[in-house]
Amino acid sequence: MSIELAVDGLGVATLSLARPDLNIFDLAMRDSFIEAVTAVRDHPDARALLLRAEGRHFSAGADIREFGTADFPLDARRIRWDRDPWGPLWDLPQPSVVALHGHAVGAGLEMALLCDIRLADGTSSLGLPETRLGMLPAAGGTQSLTRVVGPAAAFPIIAGAATLTAEEALRRRIVHAVVEDVEAEGRAVAERLAALDPVVAAAGRRALHAAGDLPLAEGLSVEHDLARWARPQTTEGDAT
Repeated sequence: MSIELAVDGLGVATLSLARPDLNIFDLAMRDSFIEAVTAVRDHPDARALLLRAEGRHFSAGADIREFGTADFPLDARRIRWDRDPWGPLWDLPQPSVVALHGHAVGAGLEMALLCDIRLADGTSSLGLPETRLGMLPAAGGTQSLTRVVGPAAAFPIIAGAATLTAEEALRRRIVHAVVEDVEAEGRAVAERLAALDPVVAAAGRRALHAAGDLPLAEGLSVEHDLARWARPQTTEGDAT
């Protein structure tokens, strides 16, 4: 099985990439990933997501061998776009943390950029190498990386197909922390996220997304509506 999912008693849903050592995504793995993320979204006990990987590397991205199964590489990519696993991850109501190690490149980095908290260990190397193949990142990388670091910082990483060490990624604010034991720290962070009120956590995630999507006035309106929706319910006679 290329994707494994488990939900523990604390409300942490652990989604593991299980196609070591490189955890390369083919169409079957993408479909399994979509099913797993959808299952997390709908699971009544899942309050936070921990995304991790088996083997020496988090993910080396897409299986470019599949590009040869179509007449043109862009046709192969179009087939893949019809099965988009990244949108469900971005839209997930539960907060998410990703634990990176080894290679996290291409789609491997792009899925990590859609998580709320990104942790890496010292072995991590991160990058978007698609321009070396004459293509742009197409799993959201141009958008998600720009949201994280801004267009001026994102451009040389994408255009130059740069590969960054964990410390370089930390300096550029692509990851939030570099830790010695990324598995243990990732689980600890996920448990703290799972302890949040799920309504407030979901509302906060939506409000933060609105900050990147909308003009300030519209974003403030969304924040106001979400704050009203997420506030604790009062009983009759309580102050409001």
